[in-house]
Amino acid sequence: MAPPSRTTSPSNEKVMRVLLFAGLAEACGKRSLEVDEIVSSVAELRTFLERAHPELVWQGVRIAVNQEYADDARALTGREEIAAIPPVSGG
Repeated sequence: MAPPSRTTSPSNEKVMRVLLFAGLAEACGKRSLEVDEIVSSVAELRTFLERAHPELVWQGVRIAVNQEYADDARALTGREEIAAIPPVSGG
């Protein structure tokens, strides 16, 4: 007998966590967000974040993967450290 097919991911599958900094963390009231969809690139991650959290201002936000800024084409496996870093000013 074949096992039943799954349309959702298993409950023990790791959820990606995105660390928030500066104004993003303040506006959200949290220091991180969970991504419960499978995303395979920084571009897909941006799309997910913008759709899941439209109340946050994502314009100008840089995404860092394993402590290095990444462009939208960067592939993701789900095991990386991800950070969303908004533009900052200083003086």
